[in-house]
Amino acid sequence: MALRTKTIGFVGLGLIGGSIAKAILKVYPNTRILATASRESTIETAFEERLIDNNGLLKIHQFGQCDIIFLCSPVKINCEYLKQLKDVVKPDCIITDVGSVKGDITAVARSLGMTNQFIGGHPMTGSELTGLEYSSSQLLENAYYILTSDSELDQQTYEDFSQYIRSLGAIPIKLSPEEHDEATAAVSHLPHVIAASLVNLVQDTDDERTVCKTIAAGGFKDITRIASGSPKMWQHIFLSNRDAILKLIDAYKEQLECFRNAIDNANGDEILSLWTKAKDYRDSITIPDNALIRFYELYVDIDDKPGTLVGVLQLLADASISVKNIDIIHNREFEPGVLRIEFYNDEAMQNAKKILTHNNYYTRLRTN
Repeated sequence: MALRTKTIGFVGLGLIGGSIAKAILKVYPNTRILATASRESTIETAFEERLIDNNGLLKIHQFGQCDIIFLCSPVKINCEYLKQLKDVVKPDCIITDVGSVKGDITAVARSLGMTNQFIGGHPMTGSELTGLEYSSSQLLENAYYILTSDSELDQQTYEDFSQYIRSLGAIPIKLSPEEHDEATAAVSHLPHVIAASLVNLVQDTDDERTVCKTIAAGGFKDITRIASGSPKMWQHIFLSNRDAILKLIDAYKEQLECFRNAIDNANGDEILSLWTKAKDYRDSITIPDNALIRFYELYVDIDDKPGTLVGVLQLLADASISVKNIDIIHNREFEPGVLRIEFYNDEAMQNAKKILTHNNYYTRLRTN
């Protein structure tokens, strides 16, 4: 596979599609990239940024010249695009998707007789933020990228594409479509169900003074952050991976019942055992070093008086340290400081800590 001279197509150019396109151009700057999207403004922006070669929406038949096509729309829509591409693409064109469910689109590929050129793809990375404006060439760095295929696919074709994904900074993992859907239902889809239902529960039980919303602390925000994801996207995912998700919801209800019984019976030993089991497994999980979704946060204790915040920011500005975000924490539960400063990378965070500590500020680091 002549990787450096490819024409790559993107059907959909949001967070994931845009990030893959940027990663490709970073590694293979001579690549020709064609794209279409649901909004013409997205294509215009991408063209102005020199991310793609076309300045306007493309019709599906215009992707016939592509060597690789990434389907980056919601799951059900990707299935429809795959059907439209059947009589358009070259025989050696690889079609792949980035959806988090593989059963539906694999079934479509089988029904169309396209399993010899379809490779399911799922980069295990992202953000609750969506859209091209949040895309980054670093999104794939050290992120697991699951690839699925049928036995009809030529092994060398799979290996070439796997190497291509690896060259973009990701870590390819080969699974069957069924293995993929069961695994992602457990580690991604069910957690989104839990996060959304927990937020809805808290909202429904809050009073007219919005006490819960006001005092929501870091722990609550951390475990419900993913509830800010695209409702439309998750509608597609839940309906596409319905059986696996329902099975896990039932299993999760049993886990909740174990905690409920232990608490109801005031069984301290059982509570300790359940929590210890969870802690041990959670502590054994390693998180890939992904530059976009990692948090580089410095917590600083400051006095509540005029000029203090400005003084902190001035020290960082004098050292040419860029700040990504900043906010005051009013609820100190589980938080190591009253001022939270987020940086773009670890080096900036470490330099900021050194400078502020030298100037007698109490600081604490927090990274995920």
